[in-house]
Amino acid sequence: MLHSVIQGEGKPLLIIHGFLGMSDNWKTLAGQYVAAGFQTHAIDMRNHGKSFHSDEFTYEAMVNDLEEYINHYNLGKVDVIGHSMGGKAAMFFAVKHPNLLDKLVVADIGPKYYKPHHQDVLAALNAVDFSAHTDRAAVEAAMEPSLPDLGTRQFLLKSVYWVEPGKQLGFRFNLESLNKNIENIGEALPDGVTYNGETLFLRGDKSSYIKDEDFAQIKVYFPKAEIKEIKNSGHWLHAENPKDFLAETLEFLKA
Repeated sequence: MLHSVIQGEGKPLLIIHGFLGMSDNWKTLAGQYVAAGFQTHAIDMRNHGKSFHSDEFTYEAMVNDLEEYINHYNLGKVDVIGHSMGGKAAMFFAVKHPNLLDKLVVADIGPKYYKPHHQDVLAALNAVDFSAHTDRAAVEAAMEPSLPDLGTRQFLLKSVYWVEPGKQLGFRFNLESLNKNIENIGEALPDGVTYNGETLFLRGDKSSYIKDEDFAQIKVYFPKAEIKEIKNSGHWLHAENPKDFLAETLEFLKA
């Protein structure tokens, strides 16, 4: 069973993080959705956060995890917000289990195929040797040559924790499985499937993940899709402009 942080009362809203993320990344926004009347379920996907580790890491497996989760808590129809990998998982879920979904929000990812593009990040993570790098400063220093961007390193450091307090650090995510299955992250939705429910696609105005030429394909899979832009944001639109992200999602979810 997937680990989650459940808060509030009201309509269930599942929040699905991106690749190498975890539920904690959404802590502030989840609280704001609770204040707006939702019961939020900030989920750790398999091989991430505090959820179980598995050799299998496919969208099919993630969809099955989400179905099991919804049935376990007897949630009925839910709303879903998914970012990046989480958005792709949410799309796969929508076309397979439309009966379990009411409204879908997809943040900065499309249904198309994406070439593997996390090589620098994985190189940085694989450079860490926790037997030698025994504090956070050493872990970050090991990552820096492959990953000069400070913000990305700080994001990844959120998944570093004490396996043995004061003795042994480790990553919460299952790096071995993610290395092995990285090709699966960019998988496209299969041809011929659709989700006819209400759907909102949000893209960062500085991001290249959803391009203007992708709109037509999005509409084929999601005929009722609205596509909107979050200003002054890149791929991490919910973190870079949380005010507008919250406003757009609540307007859609509450309509």
